[in-house]
Amino acid sequence: MSQLRTDDKICGMGHAMKRKEDPRFIRGKGNYVDDIVLPGMLYMDIVRSPYAHAKIRKIDTSKALKIPGVLAVIDGPTLAKYNLHWMPTISADTQMVLPIDEVMYQAQEVCAVIATERYIAADGADAVEVDYEPLPVMVDPHQSLAPGAPVLRKDKQGKTDNLAFHWEAGDKADAERALAAADVKVSESVYLPRIHVASMETCGCVADFNSAEGKLTLYMTTQAPHAVRTVLALVAGHVGLSEEKIRVVSPDIGGGFGGKVPVYPGYVCAVAASVVIGKPVKWIEDRMENLQADSFARDYHMKVELGARKDGTMTALKISTVADHGYANASANPSKFPAGLFSICTGSYDLKHAFCEVDAAYTHKPPGGVAYRCSFRVTEAVHAIERATDALAQKLGIDSAELRMKNFIRPEQFPYKSVLGWEYDSGNYGAALKKAMEIIGYDALRREQAEKRSKGELMGIGVCSFTEIVGAGPSKHFDILGLKMFDSAEIRVHPTGKALARFGTKSQGQGHETTYAQIVAEELGIPAAHVQVEEGDTDTAPYGLGTYASRSTPTSGAACALAARKIRDKARKLAAHLLEVREDDLEWEPGRFYVKGAPQKSKTIQECAFAAYTNHPQGMEAGLEATHYYDPPNLTFPFGSYICVVDIDRGTGEVRVRRFVAVDDCGNIINPMIVDGQIHGGLTQGIGPALYEEISYDSEGNISGGSFLDYYVPTALETPHWETDKTVTPSPHHPFGAKGVGESATVGAPPAIANAVVDALRHLGVTHIDIPITPEKVWRILRDKDVTE
Repeated sequence: MSQLRTDDKICGMGHAMKRKEDPRFIRGKGNYVDDIVLPGMLYMDIVRSPYAHAKIRKIDTSKALKIPGVLAVIDGPTLAKYNLHWMPTISADTQMVLPIDEVMYQAQEVCAVIATERYIAADGADAVEVDYEPLPVMVDPHQSLAPGAPVLRKDKQGKTDNLAFHWEAGDKADAERALAAADVKVSESVYLPRIHVASMETCGCVADFNSAEGKLTLYMTTQAPHAVRTVLALVAGHVGLSEEKIRVVSPDIGGGFGGKVPVYPGYVCAVAASVVIGKPVKWIEDRMENLQADSFARDYHMKVELGARKDGTMTALKISTVADHGYANASANPSKFPAGLFSICTGSYDLKHAFCEVDAAYTHKPPGGVAYRCSFRVTEAVHAIERATDALAQKLGIDSAELRMKNFIRPEQFPYKSVLGWEYDSGNYGAALKKAMEIIGYDALRREQAEKRSKGELMGIGVCSFTEIVGAGPSKHFDILGLKMFDSAEIRVHPTGKALARFGTKSQGQGHETTYAQIVAEELGIPAAHVQVEEGDTDTAPYGLGTYASRSTPTSGAACALAARKIRDKARKLAAHLLEVREDDLEWEPGRFYVKGAPQKSKTIQECAFAAYTNHPQGMEAGLEATHYYDPPNLTFPFGSYICVVDIDRGTGEVRVRRFVAVDDCGNIINPMIVDGQIHGGLTQGIGPALYEEISYDSEGNISGGSFLDYYVPTALETPHWETDKTVTPSPHHPFGAKGVGESATVGAPPAIANAVVDALRHLGVTHIDIPITPEKVWRILRDKDVTE
């Protein structure tokens, strides 16, 4: 069978595995799109390659088509007839939808089987026989970039190497001179392995093409419905699917975290099948397909060099990175920033000399680069500088918290222009770290650590002080496939004073329905319970770039506030008309206008709304509604300080997080419960890559971590009690001072945990351990140091 290798190196590539009644493998569990059932709906399953690189000699579909209920098999040559076998990635690269002659990574889509029932489609996929000729595999990005390496992307005319892009920021010569002049220098090679978003819900869609209208409705799990609609129009416009004939509906989503921003081949195959057959087609990937073929992040090899004076003043930073982007560059980054916002790597520190560069390599891995719950590579940048900062503290013999305090950007320096070009809006980094130290009892912990160390016990204290960068746009710098990264809000106030608010974002559990309604309530005085929030339907929502990179509140939230203020301005005119006074005679308080000096004379926002439809002044347009497209003048820069305490078992190498204090600053907070929920979830997602999660490949491109049997995500048992607190430093340029918080915890948690583990072992000469810091890694270090029990 084409689906299984005889050496069984691929766990679960056969569809027999899908039949197991294990909730980790059952297709569609927890998938809201899977609840959609349309008349005459068909089902699609996908045949995937067991090889990382192979020539396709032949695809034999005869047995599959003989199975009752199997209606069609779509392969690369089928799509090629319509020029649909290639599609753009979100980073303006290209990738196969289905291959014509070669597969380029393990679990790549080879062909799609359409059937009347889900398991008939699975049987049909099992029956497809593919004759492969294995070819040499390249999975090491350093080898891929080496001179003379075989060119992987032969589809790119004139391509002579495997460099996806080179990007840099800062003055290289200046940074190198400053490093050479430094009294003290540390250098660490830091690797953040490939990980997966592993959201509760896998990807999936229902494509419904109405041949009479020539219109496609696509129900799908996407974080960016409008962007997907535009991409589909770019891919399929030449066959009649122009943008006005495409409707994308994103219902409730069971988690996204960046993995549901791209367009995956399965979506395009489902659309093609529905157009050809004329019936709705459903495709929901199972857990292993999800883990093996899409939604990858990280895979950054970073060499970090940090220089300082003898007193601990940081002077220079240089980071050189090799990034593994897999077979295609599918990174969800703004066009002008192919390595994302990695140049935030100077972090919270007042560095005067810095340079960073990234070389992205093509390899025989699935397309990588998803902005997994971090704003475009900020996680990698923060990990690099925070690990280097701890290494510097260790070399200088200075307490890590003290070293950070010494080098923080001071509050009076804001707005602060970093040496790598960013203008930080506001911050008070010292206050956040002091609060975290007070909560956790830092000095007492250091004394306890000394006592334990004298007894041979291993206890570590890790500090991470990070600066995030969120809220993409502004459009003068930020776009995706040319689409400027503004966002939108439309508010309609009904005659009875109730409101409908629509947005270009898409929630995946962040509580947009609550937050947006509260913004309307604050701005207009309409109770939040009377505000209906809608998003995720391109036929009704204003155009927006979607939800990722912690941009919902900084962009759509701002658009909401400004749209509400437009409504309030009109309501003022209506109130003046009703009260027979001039507009400037009126004062506003949430919910009503009243006459200056005579507060008993007033009109509520509800009365103004009714007048907008029944008693508005002559010449005034009826109705009370507004739309605003918000183009932020700058990004926002939330920050925080995290302190982690770990204990290490000398006998097993197991790391136990005993305490974790997270102090965040996301500017003004709309809903504290939602913010706390975001931080708790992010911290749990942060402990995953720090201690457990990793996707790796052997020399033949076989994946390890392709199922929940060997990809370990933290459960309630591994999750410690998170202790959280806040400082508040409003953003001066945002309409209500908010900054965004959705990704801060996933950015700050991994280096805090890594720093704590290294701190527990630093007296043994350990300066760095790559994450995930598994018990085996720690045990091997302890064995080599001869300190195991």
